[in-house]
Amino acid sequence: MIEETFLQDQLCPRWIKEVFRFLPVKSQYVLSGNIRDRYPFPLSTGEDTRYVPYTFLQYLTETLRMRGFSRFLSYDMLDGFVCQGSPTGSIEEEQEFFTKRFGLKFDQRGCCLVSPERALEIMEAIVAFQEDFIAVFADFASRYVVSPEPENLQNEEHKFFAKALKMSHSAAPHVSAEISEAQFNPVFWICDKENDLPSWLTMENPRIRGIVLPKPDNLVRSVFVRSLCSRLAGYEEMDEQQRDKSRAVFAEQTEGMYLTDVVAITQLCRKEQLRFDEIGEAVRRYKMGVTEDPWKKIDRDKIKNAPEIISRRLKGQDRAVTKALDILKRAVTGMGVTGNKPKGIMFLAGPTGTGKTELAKTLTELLFGDEQAYIRFDMSEFSAEHADSRLLGAPPGYVGYEAGGELTTAIKQKPFSVVLFDEIEKAHPRILDKFLQILDDGQLTDGRGDRVYFSESIIIFTSNLGIYKLDEEGKPSVNVSQEQPYDEVEFRVRDEIANHFKFRLNRPEILNRFGENIVVFDFIRPEVAALIYEKVRDNALRNLLEKQKISVTLSEEANATLQQKCTEDLSNGGRGIGNQLEAWLVNPLARALFDQDVPEGGATTVIEVREVNEVPEVILA
Repeated sequence: MIEETFLQDQLCPRWIKEVFRFLPVKSQYVLSGNIRDRYPFPLSTGEDTRYVPYTFLQYLTETLRMRGFSRFLSYDMLDGFVCQGSPTGSIEEEQEFFTKRFGLKFDQRGCCLVSPERALEIMEAIVAFQEDFIAVFADFASRYVVSPEPENLQNEEHKFFAKALKMSHSAAPHVSAEISEAQFNPVFWICDKENDLPSWLTMENPRIRGIVLPKPDNLVRSVFVRSLCSRLAGYEEMDEQQRDKSRAVFAEQTEGMYLTDVVAITQLCRKEQLRFDEIGEAVRRYKMGVTEDPWKKIDRDKIKNAPEIISRRLKGQDRAVTKALDILKRAVTGMGVTGNKPKGIMFLAGPTGTGKTELAKTLTELLFGDEQAYIRFDMSEFSAEHADSRLLGAPPGYVGYEAGGELTTAIKQKPFSVVLFDEIEKAHPRILDKFLQILDDGQLTDGRGDRVYFSESIIIFTSNLGIYKLDEEGKPSVNVSQEQPYDEVEFRVRDEIANHFKFRLNRPEILNRFGENIVVFDFIRPEVAALIYEKVRDNALRNLLEKQKISVTLSEEANATLQQKCTEDLSNGGRGIGNQLEAWLVNPLARALFDQDVPEGGATTVIEVREVNEVPEVILA
């Protein structure tokens, strides 16, 4: 295949075109980023081009061969020099060439072990060689030094890279019998990150070109998938429309993944005897590492009866509950979920004490049968700038690196879960960028470099944003009140949330990810407060009966007084009603039962609730 045809191929990556462009003017390259992936190399031309997944060094070797390069040598600290190919296809002949010309002696494994100092001398000789075009790959270059910082370099390391710097400037281009255009015998430094090499080697050096290799995009994955999947079971039996649909699912669900992962998924299909129309299931198994899918085991009848179940725990939030259940049903059916995005996203906003966290617990119980199955993070604990290391884990070299992050570790252990981020507005803005990755890509990379997937999780954020707004002087003022109808409360809260993310945080992209998944809770209004009061009162008396076997009833007068005390101030919502019940009934009742020695199995009646010297007190019959 000629070079022009290759460069016009739809899967030819930009970075290799950049290498080709600079071969006549750059003597060294620093290749970093996606350097351990597979790359699709075309074996034919035309509409039915077939691609094979080459390793990075294979791909780089075969593409450079089109530019007249005939010999390729790689070097790393463990194996030394290794031949990467030969014009005749004989490794023995290639080894013999390097032995005669440069004194390399290969062992039975095909390796020539030399010291770093000797390796650089050989590289200098190869760079100066002008009879053939030879490329040298300095592989795993990130491990050549303990630390690339100038003050941390050891004498041997500093000398090594000083010689490399000098070599980059002393190298000269040349021509060959096949290629008349002058170009260098280049050295390719292959690193995890560009800054893994000393900065004084690469910065402002006109002879060195740094190139970052990205992950494969959707086009690359889509075309690559077409070449890979023809050998999977069930492929031949499908019509072209069905094939296109399954291929699209495969490419979409592997967003953010490597082509190495794509190859591995097809291997998993064959091993576990999954058909091509089940490719989405193969992707899920590969990411999650488990065969069973808890989402398929969810009791749909329980979801259908969810309004009745939720109403027992949550009062007065019918519209918010309906919208939240719509999101939940969409997650269970899989509608609206694209790529690796989470199963569902909710942003629960509204006044404090209205049941936002309670709803998250209830939804968790509906899905997994246990309200404690959710993973909760109090975001007020993540207000510091570097608190993201707690979520993702400390980077290599820092204290706690081995422990991993709290969030990423929890998702690894329970990928099928509800993840609750409480009071999201209290988190440092830097952490919000991590949520962008979760909401967009459904994945995070922890401090150890492991990918963690959120594609099987429901993500819930709670917030009190919108209840207050900043006035012209920057002071908080009330934005919504109980006197306003729910429609106005919802509009004002959503509008203030938009202002917060757009103008105060300058993060409109985060608001866009929430989209229409913002669920606004209403105030606890008087008629709802009465229902909440009855619920928390009955719970308290039932708890006393179950634990102490003491039956307590309230007289009508005592009940009326207690209800009035618990519901006169609704600024703290349902939580405030519970606090007042504790102050006016639970605490004084415990005192009275203790002082009067009411025995286990006994019964009594509260005939009066009153205040004595500003201390709540109950009178028993």
